Amino acid sequence: MPHLEAKGLRVLTPAYPGFEVEVEALREDPQVIADLTVNATVDHLASVVESVATPPVIIGHSFGGTLTQLLLARGLGSAGVVIDSAPTEGVRVNPVSQARSLFPALKNPANRRRAVSFTPEEFHYAFTNTLTAEESQRIWERYAIGAPGNWVWEHGLFANFKPGHQDTWVDFKADRAPLLFIAGGKDHIMPPSVNRSNAKHYRHSPAVTDYHEFEERDHWTCGAPGWQEVADHALHWALDHAQPARPWLTNA
Repeated sequence: MPHLEAKGLRVLTPAYPGFEVEVEALREDPQVIADLTVNATVDHLASVVESVATPPVIIGHSFGGTLTQLLLARGLGSAGVVIDSAPTEGVRVNPVSQARSLFPALKNPANRRRAVSFTPEEFHYAFTNTLTAEESQRIWERYAIGAPGNWVWEHGLFANFKPGHQDTWVDFKADRAPLLFIAGGKDHIMPPSVNRSNAKHYRHSPAVTDYHEFEERDHWTCGAPGWQEVADHALHWALDHAQPARPWLTNA
């Protein structure tokens, strides 16, 4: 926030519903994580976006990238940037490193109804693999919380094998705000192949869709050393492509 605010921007960082507490509180009582739904989260974030007079740039990391795509699909925002994005429904690329990273959630079907946490070793592989074990341990202790197991089971690897559209479905052919995919070349949990495939699914949309890869960066790219380059690239692209008039908005 200070990095972008120093450039004269107003920055909003809304929490997911119920996540407005500290890391320690979410670890102590993770039920709010286990109960969270994708639709409730998108509705909450949409209310924040709609509260801003000027259509904002929307930036999301990991599953936040999926949520950003869902918000743009609603006609919100002037531009969107997704960083190491989890895929929307229809993206069928599942590299081995991704399956290994998500195994802690997938190894037990009961995790559908739980908040699933990574051990320090699992976190190091999935998130911070370009850092030392000691550096990763410090990050895990400060920031790591569980993830909704339901999101992984119902809207992750298995969403494409269920009948009908799921909560992470978007119309890839529709018009919407310009969208940039940023991927990390050494990301294990959301590798470049996943992000490239997701971006290519928009090839029939009239909207701008771009892709950029930072070859040496992992999934912790927003916090790892050199994050400023990622932030500045996202910002400059978004400001260059933002369309505040939002001609794609409908009354739907």
